[in-house]
Amino acid sequence: MLAASYPEQTMTIFLNNQAKELSEPSSVSALLQLLQLEQQRGIAVAVNDQVLPRSNWASYLLQPNDRLTLIRATQGG
Repeated sequence: MLAASYPEQTMTIFLNNQAKELSEPSSVSALLQLLQLEQQRGIAVAVNDQVLPRSNWASYLLQPNDRLTLIRATQGG
């Protein structure tokens, strides 16, 4: 018997005020992997105006309409 094929569920989140479609469920860590940023240092993430510690990136599952702010530290002066 063949397994039923279901369409992939997607959701919209807002990353730095830009709408982005993601597969459900998706963690902050998975999003950063998609953006090729997960292993970089100097990155801070806030979800709905609350800073999310790096230790919670893998376990925090994004919800439709979540608003993420991604900040990258840069050098300069």
